[in-house]
Amino acid sequence: MLRDTADDSSKLLSTRSRVIWALVAAGSFHLAYLFRPCAFLIAVYLFALWQLSWQRSRLQTMNTGWLLTFLIYAPHLAFFWKIFGPAAVALWLVLGFWLGLFLSLVRFCRERLGNVAAVLLAPWLWMGLEYFRSELYFLRFTWLNIGYAFSWSDLLPELGWLGVYGIGLVLMAAAAALPLLPRRQSLVAGVIALGALGLFTNLPRGRTDTAPARELRVAGMQMEFPAELEVPGLLDQLRTKYPDAELYVLPEYTFDGPVPKRVKDWCRKNQKYLLVGGKEPIAGERFYNMAYVIGPDGDVVFTQPKAQPIQFFKDGSPAPRQAVWNSPWGRLGICICYDLSFTHFVDKLARQGAQAILVPTMDVEHWGPYQHRLHARIAPMRAAEYRVPVFRVASSGVSQIVTPQGRITETKQFPGSAEMLGGVLELGAPARLPVDRWLVWPAVLIAGCIALWGFWMALWPRKKSEMKTPSEREPEVLARLS
Repeated sequence: MLRDTADDSSKLLSTRSRVIWALVAAGSFHLAYLFRPCAFLIAVYLFALWQLSWQRSRLQTMNTGWLLTFLIYAPHLAFFWKIFGPAAVALWLVLGFWLGLFLSLVRFCRERLGNVAAVLLAPWLWMGLEYFRSELYFLRFTWLNIGYAFSWSDLLPELGWLGVYGIGLVLMAAAAALPLLPRRQSLVAGVIALGALGLFTNLPRGRTDTAPARELRVAGMQMEFPAELEVPGLLDQLRTKYPDAELYVLPEYTFDGPVPKRVKDWCRKNQKYLLVGGKEPIAGERFYNMAYVIGPDGDVVFTQPKAQPIQFFKDGSPAPRQAVWNSPWGRLGICICYDLSFTHFVDKLARQGAQAILVPTMDVEHWGPYQHRLHARIAPMRAAEYRVPVFRVASSGVSQIVTPQGRITETKQFPGSAEMLGGVLELGAPARLPVDRWLVWPAVLIAGCIALWGFWMALWPRKKSEMKTPSEREPEVLARLS
């Protein structure tokens, strides 16, 4: 029997309870991200967030978001300090704002519409806010999303069709609905559900790979800002180790300008295709961060500028267009480094029929090993979402060859200067969009409307004679909830 009550497990939180649930949220998030077998504990994190929405005021929910910033985001994004210095604190707080806003909106829905309505709206609020803060405004940043906790899990092939945002939607729906059951039943159901998720997350899966329509043999080398004169010799080493490779790939910013003639001559001499990163001047100091494809005749046969330059970096101008390369082996999409982090850029390539994604990447060694590990979560998720292989070659790691099921078949670790990797990309059916790509826009609309409603109510309160203090309103709120 479902209930819409505020019993002992769901009353407005005391200070002690807020601290406890904040620590539960932080602990479960860290375990899920740091230890592969614990990925399923990300569900506990979402349940803790739901509990933290039971607070007395908007100020408390926002303060909880700031607290979680330093408990959750700051430890994982400590490398921001190396990059931005003290300004990193402001970027951490921006992420905390979105957590606080989610808690505030859930609390607002519960207060205005009742607890069952809040349960129904919570997953849409979560997806809408997560998509907006990840993809739709200037400070967009997708890392540390819920779905990426499963990037290295054996469950990823089964979860990929949901999409990285769809995973968060489903888990938040379960976390919010669980307390609707009577206390004892909710406890039993929660333990069973969490145990099942943990079991399926860690059970090894049999291979379900299908025979590809075409295979593309690829090879790449990790190198960070090499001297231009060194590159032909490094390519000779790569060719010696992988002589059968049909396409060689070097990282983003291998060159500080267009591809030099000596490298084009190398491609002509060895009759090989090469994908390599460089800069294409536009006007003045403006340039495109460019991926060049050099053909066996030594000519540039395809180019793709970076679609999403990194904010606050001298990373070029945004690409005016995205297109797939109609290669001799099939339709290949190119995402330069940060582009792969944003689904709406990969979606454009998927809609053009991309059969594989190539990712020349620059991750500077100075940023540290954890930044590289965190960034390496993106490629497996994208492969599983779109059901296409991904070949990612990073300057100082982590380079990866990923199957269409999201399984990493070969990788080279940080820092790995001059390390090489090679293998086969299985080119089959064109990429397909996961389910969440059709759900994120309704979710953004729902979250936006509720946020505007809440802002309106806060901006235009009732007449002073009708207004009451939070302590005076608390009995009414509890009565409405019960």
